[in-house]
Amino acid sequence: MIEHLIKHHRILSIVGNIITVDIDAAGQGGTGTRFGDLASVEDPNGGDSLAQVIKIDSGKVSLQVFSGTRGVSTAAGVRFLGHAQQVTYSNNILGRIFNGTGRPMDGGSELLPDPKVTITGASVNPMKRVLASKMIRTDVPMIDVFNCLVESQKIPIFSVAGEPYNAFLARIGIQADADIVVFAGLGLIFDDYHYFRSQFENAGVFARTVMYCNLASDPIVERLLVPDMALAVAERFAVEEAKRVLVLMTDMTAYADAMKEIGISMQHVPSNRGYMGDLYSQLARRYEKACDYKGAGSVTVLTVTTMPGNDVTHPVPDNTGYITEGQFYLHDGVLDPFGSLSRLKQHVIGKVTRDDHAQIMNTMIRFYAAANDAEQKQAMAFDLSDYDRKLLKFGKLFRRRFMDIQVSIGLEDALDLSWQTLAECFSENELLMKQQLIDKYFPKSAHAAAVAQ
Repeated sequence: MIEHLIKHHRILSIVGNIITVDIDAAGQGGTGTRFGDLASVEDPNGGDSLAQVIKIDSGKVSLQVFSGTRGVSTAAGVRFLGHAQQVTYSNNILGRIFNGTGRPMDGGSELLPDPKVTITGASVNPMKRVLASKMIRTDVPMIDVFNCLVESQKIPIFSVAGEPYNAFLARIGIQADADIVVFAGLGLIFDDYHYFRSQFENAGVFARTVMYCNLASDPIVERLLVPDMALAVAERFAVEEAKRVLVLMTDMTAYADAMKEIGISMQHVPSNRGYMGDLYSQLARRYEKACDYKGAGSVTVLTVTTMPGNDVTHPVPDNTGYITEGQFYLHDGVLDPFGSLSRLKQHVIGKVTRDDHAQIMNTMIRFYAAANDAEQKQAMAFDLSDYDRKLLKFGKLFRRRFMDIQVSIGLEDALDLSWQTLAECFSENELLMKQQLIDKYFPKSAHAAAVAQ
């Protein structure tokens, strides 16, 4: 198209990292220029940077310059490329690391001959979506036993600064039984970036992993592109190659903060706590990419959302909770069984898992809640009954064997360990469970040994 060859030189303003150019000066009327398209900003001093169209007002176009406007003069030229941001998609991207513009940051080849796909696109037609019915095993008992991760689910990890949520996310990426893992890092410090890279490499899963990383020192506008790149690639792998894809993203609060910063620089009217009024729809647009495709693979989205001040009413976790199908609540180094919730677990528990799964899940949580009450009685110096002492013993075992996020154990082994834990603390008539399940799974030898002690 001829528009790609035209260079516009009438720059009206440079505010922050946003430049405004008058494209009517050449008499072209802006034909072919669309919201979200890329442009090349070419400075006469030799600098060249990509920019993205973020506003079109008659013949005036505002662009967000990726590398910033420092050193860019009003004598620079702007050439529109006629397409939105694209990302390389092929099997060659597996085991590779790319930055926020889709270029390799691991020292490897540019993959220029490989096909490119546009990162923008609509959500999947609901007629092509399949009801979630398959479990993703993570070998994390607090997930597999109590809040199953289901294919096509979109679910965040709610946490606070200082918690080991990145280490936990990396463990899930390594242990999850997915065909492909797509990782998106948003505003990562270098230590976190290196941690994820080394963990995937050392675990031997890098060959099925592709990483898109925006570091804290990188341009903030690139942070907004990273989730779309990761999801576009995940969608292609799921649809065209029928792969079970797990998308990991951290941290969505950094993503929302980037949207807020750019919105303020564009003089948009802020909403709650300075965030833009379209925060909900922008988050939903990304989360709704999670899908189990009819006749193809699936995309599952697991993210980290940090809560400033541990405030769950903060706009980012608050809006996220209305979009996603539950949350994992990570605090004090453990997954809280009371704050965590998977709204899709009923689609797999007892259907694709063992027949005792539902009963074990409910019984263990019931006893743990009672154990917390017994601990409060003990802290307040009340007299404890023999049953209270059983609950105290159970609470300690439950935290050590299940709640510690370092514990790695398969689902069936975790269910067996649950029965063993119950047998070490309680008798059969105290469980209040179906007798046929007790007869089938209750380890009488473990109970007898506990009683003998």
